[in-house]
Amino acid sequence: MTSFSELGAPPGFLQSSAWRAALALVVVFVMLAVTGWTGIRGTKGDTDPLGSSRAAWAGATFHGHRLPDPAVGPHRIAAFFAKLRKADRLRLADRYPLAVGNMAGAPATLRYHANHRALDRARAVAERRSHDARLTPEGRQDAGRLMHRLESLMRPGRQILSFDPAAGGRAAEVFGDLTHARRVSVVVPGVDTNLVNFERTRRADTAPVGMASSLYGAERAARPDARTAVIAWADYTAPAGIGVDAAAGQLAQAGAQRLTSMVGALPAGADVSLFCHSYGSVVCGVAARELPSRVGDIVVAGSPGMRARDAAALHTDARVWAMRDADDWIQDVPYLELGGLGHGADPVDPAFGSRVLSAAGAEGHAGYFAHGTRSLANFALVGVGAVAGVSCASDDGDCAADLA
Repeated sequence: MTSFSELGAPPGFLQSSAWRAALALVVVFVMLAVTGWTGIRGTKGDTDPLGSSRAAWAGATFHGHRLPDPAVGPHRIAAFFAKLRKADRLRLADRYPLAVGNMAGAPATLRYHANHRALDRARAVAERRSHDARLTPEGRQDAGRLMHRLESLMRPGRQILSFDPAAGGRAAEVFGDLTHARRVSVVVPGVDTNLVNFERTRRADTAPVGMASSLYGAERAARPDARTAVIAWADYTAPAGIGVDAAAGQLAQAGAQRLTSMVGALPAGADVSLFCHSYGSVVCGVAARELPSRVGDIVVAGSPGMRARDAAALHTDARVWAMRDADDWIQDVPYLELGGLGHGADPVDPAFGSRVLSAAGAEGHAGYFAHGTRSLANFALVGVGAVAGVSCASDDGDCAADLA
């Protein structure tokens, strides 16, 4: 990617607010020229199987009683399921798999079961579409790719905490024993996150599943006795590509609400850390002020900004950490907000006030979770609560000085 310093600006001019504002507008017009206005028009006609499942749940009775409204909150939902026999819980999960599989407060193992059923139904739909002559060859190929991804998510041992097949699709997967974990790490990915690229075979640790799997392994290595779980949380609608949606905050606002709801429904007693990559750091920044107090650490990597002028403006008691690899192209993004576009100040700038961690060994924008990197080791130490052992960036050598 061409850096902004290669666009012909005179030395030092990139730092002027006038140039950065003008440059931001240029970037917007380039985005519009490349992606069109679809990023802000949205799409119409998408089916909503999750909504249908929730509507069926809302209109149903069970053993002569109305089923509880999921909006009553995770604690009351948990109490409802706790009173049921195992056979009755499974019957509801099989009857309303998407509703139960995405229901905050339902037991995690029951959600895994329900989402397995929902995945199987979605897989059957994708398989039929892969042979549908009414679709273009590209459409059939896309359906085939989705079918194989869904089959992968259904493999034995996988723990799918949430699943929504609508549009590009959303999902979250758990590594470890979430029910009994004392520390929970949540990986929040960035642009181009959907069901098809929820995981990858090549460069696996650049996709949400691989990121979370790498982090879980690193946490187990850092503290084998720790009761940890890691969630690959791609349960929000992420921007598709580097377009207008990626420069705006609407999707981050919606994602922040979903993230806050998910964290609030995690098992009681667990300390939570967020690991937010790229646009995921925008989501975490917007969510920061509403997150429950048990979120003790927010770590951003390769961030385009957190929609805040500094760490204090996030209004969170959580420790805020940041890192960026030296060859990450995100550093050339204009760190400002203008007319709703752009995400504010640079989290690794000393003036922002975050604790800047070393990203040694990471390569480019997507390499922060790669095995053997200092960035992954630092993530793991934060995740297990051993923050005094982290490695700071060379220009922030005291990032952990006040931590025991």
